Amino acid sequence: MISTRSEANRTWEPNFGALDVIVQKCITRSRTWRHPKGFTETVYTHFPYDTIPELGRYRPDVVISGEFGFRTISAAIYRLIDRRTRLIIWGTLSECTEQDRGRVREFLRKSLLHIADALVVNGHSGARYLQSFGVNPASIFLVFTTTDVAAFARVPLMRTGPAAHRMLYSGRLVERKCVLPFLRVLARWLEAHPDRTAEVVIAGDGPERGPIERAGLPPQLQLRFLGDLAYDQLPAVYAEAGVLIFPTMADEWGLVVNEALAAGVPVLGSAYAQAVEELVEEGRTGWIFRPDHEDELYAALDRFFAATESELNEMRVLARAKVIDLTPDAVVGPLVDAIRYARRGAPND
Repeated sequence: MISTRSEANRTWEPNFGALDVIVQKCITRSRTWRHPKGFTETVYTHFPYDTIPELGRYRPDVVISGEFGFRTISAAIYRLIDRRTRLIIWGTLSECTEQDRGRVREFLRKSLLHIADALVVNGHSGARYLQSFGVNPASIFLVFTTTDVAAFARVPLMRTGPAAHRMLYSGRLVERKCVLPFLRVLARWLEAHPDRTAEVVIAGDGPERGPIERAGLPPQLQLRFLGDLAYDQLPAVYAEAGVLIFPTMADEWGLVVNEALAAGVPVLGSAYAQAVEELVEEGRTGWIFRPDHEDELYAALDRFFAATESELNEMRVLARAKVIDLTPDAVVGPLVDAIRYARRGAPND
């Protein structure tokens, strides 16, 4: 059950395959939100008002509800009405993404957390955030965000020549992703190293493309824009990349990290992305920095450019090994464990 097929800031059409998907009756409101890290973005709040009738029609044993919005509030009410049903809240969040959400939201979340029978998060940062509300750590289950990495894992592993240090950014060009500030620090690094050049390939589009194109970056820094691409085109793009740049100011995960590592592409990534925290090992599968600390980013660039082609190829082997087994099948186990935990003591069990 989903609120909408796609939010207005998404440029791709979802493919539900054989899933039985219900698009709910929903009212959607948008607003501009300013994060404590300084960026602003448009966020969408959905009010799917037919959740309780739909659940009553379906009569589930267990409801797994994503996020802490109106749908989960409705699911919690249903849980209180139908004492046979159990509720699992799946919180795709991190400590960074949830900063300064306001007292009303904190109160609602605390109330929902104490109604839920189990909780699912996609990283340890999300688990720490939920534990700050006083919930039982035993009720929290870790389910990493993943995808089918097979297509990415089939690309050639080694890179030689210019491809070894070629940078790739894959994603939307929005303020939160911090691409332009990253490029400005990269430009400063290049100006201090006039014998070096850098090529950055950008797969994706968005409102920040114009400012990036007008930024007046030095000629040592070459940008190539690919625009929005179909998902099945991405493995070929990763195959030509030496490193993925992911300088986001806040991401509850970052699936591009999975894709890059599977393709043998180390990640030069932000500590504010949960995927970087979980999957990137400094000097082994990538380099980590805080994008709002320019000295850290500059030092990370030093470490990346100092790596030889041979050292980078050793990292590619480690990168692929890190995620090759992180498949949808692999995360089923913890999710089943969460369902079993929620069902303990349920009627008729």
